[in-house]
Amino acid sequence: MTICIVDTSAFCNVLDVPGKNQRRDDARAALRNFIDDNADLLLPLAAVYETGRHIAQLADGRVRRASAESFVKQVGLALRGDAPWAPTPLPSAPDLADWLVEFPEAATAGKSLADLSMIKLWEDQCRRFEHRRVLIWTYDRTDLGAYDRAGRIHVRSRPFQR
Repeated sequence: MTICIVDTSAFCNVLDVPGKNQRRDDARAALRNFIDDNADLLLPLAAVYETGRHIAQLADGRVRRASAESFVKQVGLALRGDAPWAPTPLPSAPDLADWLVEFPEAATAGKSLADLSMIKLWEDQCRRFEHRRVLIWTYDRTDLGAYDRAGRIHVRSRPFQR
């Protein structure tokens, strides 16, 4: 089974946010595949915030309103457990403090704090679920797409049989 962390670019494409939906059909097909494969889809708070920012920046007020209402509905469904993705919990204060220590190096490499938070979520999921594939689903041209770890295969040794 797969654990899929939904990046802002994937979420915007699935929601069909104007100007951020160039891969809409591909994203919706990928979402169907993840659902059919019983993947656990995680919606990070960073993706929620960033998607909301993209919607708030839409030029046409009517489109902005319609997109905001669709966004609110989808995030609300996730909060109630009625969406294909589950929202991730807020980071703890110690976790955020650790991220801030690493942020200058990440920023130097061109990673935002949102990206760093998704990488940290990916690392946590890899530690917790070592036998499962864990990936960040993104359409951005960043290195987030490289965060795709196949689950480790655990082979049980069998006693020698004569």
